[in-house]
Amino acid sequence: MGEALIGRLEAAVSRLEALTAGAHPSIASRGLPDNAAAAQDPAILAFDDLVASAVGRVSAAAGKIGAEVADVTRLVEKAFLVGKDLLVRTKQTQKPTVESLAAFMGPLNETILEANALAEGTRSSHANHLKAAAGSLAALAWIGYTGKGCGMPLPMAQVEESWQMAEFYSNKVLVEYKNKDSDHVEWAKALKELYVPNLRDYIKRFYPLGPVWQPPGCATNKAPSAPAPPSASLAISTASSSQPKSGMSAVFAEISSGKPVTQGLRKVTDDMKSKNRTDKTGVVAAEGKETRNAPSFGSTKGPAKFELQMGRKWVVEHHIGNKGLVIEDCDTKQSVYAYGCKDCVLQVKGKVNNITIDKCTKVGVLFKGVVAACEIVNCNSVEVQCEGSVPTISIDNTSGCQLYLSKESLETSITTAKSSEINALVPDANSDGDWVEHSLPQQYIHAFNDGQFTTSPVSHSGA
Repeated sequence: MGEALIGRLEAAVSRLEALTAGAHPSIASRGLPDNAAAAQDPAILAFDDLVASAVGRVSAAAGKIGAEVADVTRLVEKAFLVGKDLLVRTKQTQKPTVESLAAFMGPLNETILEANALAEGTRSSHANHLKAAAGSLAALAWIGYTGKGCGMPLPMAQVEESWQMAEFYSNKVLVEYKNKDSDHVEWAKALKELYVPNLRDYIKRFYPLGPVWQPPGCATNKAPSAPAPPSASLAISTASSSQPKSGMSAVFAEISSGKPVTQGLRKVTDDMKSKNRTDKTGVVAAEGKETRNAPSFGSTKGPAKFELQMGRKWVVEHHIGNKGLVIEDCDTKQSVYAYGCKDCVLQVKGKVNNITIDKCTKVGVLFKGVVAACEIVNCNSVEVQCEGSVPTISIDNTSGCQLYLSKESLETSITTAKSSEINALVPDANSDGDWVEHSLPQQYIHAFNDGQFTTSPVSHSGA
């Protein structure tokens, strides 16, 4: 008798909760699932294990480091817990529309923006840690995958591609602390393994085609349709922004939108002409000549461009502070030309014919591979990472260049001219995930022997 009464009470409470959630969308948006069902869901249980083991490993390493590293790691842990809540809600929510998806993903967006705010503009000694952790959180956008055409790759690809961007900074941590502090090395390795392979393998097992949304027609909560704030864009908007106009349409669009060539020119009166001015001579000052010929690093003149011209050449020009430049639809007949960019990260996801980086400052470039060559010209403080093969790397008139070479690109030929502070990092043959740094010589000794000059690099030895 008592057990039957308790059963009826539990059923009544369940019906009341369902009615309350349907009457108050705000409660549904908080995600109050059937705890019993969630506790028995193998996918949710496995996600709990992932958080406890993989995220726990990152948190343990961050605890030993402290400072901002511990702060940003707490945000990583928070993001995964929010991700779990969203996964539970997907099975009780009909597939959202494009408009309501941003509101559904709102809690995760807020956490990612919080991590980005912590990483951006910082001059902390742990800046690379912060950027690696904050950049990695874009991998969790896979939870918002609603099918083909949603502007996002399949979930496993989303995780792998997002980690490639974060790995750019994670590798810096490994290089900087390899022989200095094992806690930092452990943190970087744990962060990588959290996503690849752990999160990737989890998705492969439970959600290879994306989250499971509740079918239409069921009594369910609909995804909230409140408009999302402009800043809550997450990584979902990256794919749509990387589809510029191409071919001749891009050329005509640029011509039609351009200003008249004479606009902005002042009218020259008679008293302004050189022949009528007494304060000018025919002698050209050395100072003016020097200024004109000196290289201008990080030029910001002209409008920002990101387009495919004539179907053959990707042009990326005059971007500042843009860490999400991604070229996806490319092939071996196309080239990439980056010019005048500053504080940006460019990712080329396919193999192209050649890549040229010209007059860029504090720019990172990640690419799959090239058929001909990667050229770095007139640059300052750039970092280039090749994940595939590259026959030739040419560095000219550049100050500060870090080359990350994969195992497939170790046979590359590197040519340098009028450049300084060039370092090449290659995988450590004795340790998985570590890098070995090699400084390329910039000073040479030329000696005249047996009727000809011989050249050898200057070697420095410490006591």
